[in-house]
Amino acid sequence: MSFFKKILILGWRIWFYLLVLVSLLIMFPLLLIFTASEKLYPYFFKLARVWAKTILYGMGFFPIIKYQQQLIPNKSYMLIANHTSMTDIMLMLCVVKTPFVFVGKKELAKLPIFGFFYKRTCILVDRNNAHSRKAVFESANQRLLQGNSICIFPEGGVPDDISVALDSFKDGAFRLAIEHQIPIVPMVFYDNKKRFPYVFFKGSPGRMRAKVLPFIETKGKNINDKKELREKAHHMILEELKSKF
Repeated sequence: MSFFKKILILGWRIWFYLLVLVSLLIMFPLLLIFTASEKLYPYFFKLARVWAKTILYGMGFFPIIKYQQQLIPNKSYMLIANHTSMTDIMLMLCVVKTPFVFVGKKELAKLPIFGFFYKRTCILVDRNNAHSRKAVFESANQRLLQGNSICIFPEGGVPDDISVALDSFKDGAFRLAIEHQIPIVPMVFYDNKKRFPYVFFKGSPGRMRAKVLPFIETKGKNINDKKELREKAHHMILEELKSKF
């Protein structure tokens, strides 16, 4: 890679963080109000979707979304997708129009400004702490009872090896879906790793394709079916990643 191209990518990467920071500062008063109570969460969610689109389009990313099955308003779902980039959060907010709550790693709460709202609105998990994982289930149960959906990236993090198309899935999303008898919604993010990877001097503007796959029903399933559902979801997403739409 030429020195000139590295400078361009560096400037573009810095622009991402500036865009996130400035947009949060502009929205700060409303975000502060809408995160003051869980009852106001639907209003926060609408603002979060505006923020997500601002970031994506501001970076030159153009979401292209295909739905093989539509989500029904006022119904709870377990939302899952492959996890490859910081932009996965933004794209998920573009794809899903009804309120959902992210389950994410607690380390993101340390980020300036973003972390402040992240810990006020998301369910934080310390994957090295069994007590934390139990607390996640309790918080998720409460949010589901309030009528929200839950979003979990079941790989549990971004694979260190960027050649890995899809890492193995953790059980949490599938346990919760079975417990609440809610459909699992598998999604595929095709381009996020290419557009904005964790490798710093890589990435480029362009299209960001996403597809909502047919839902996996959990009605009548029990905890003994957890492995079957997990493997089915993994297979669906992996096979779709190998294809194009």
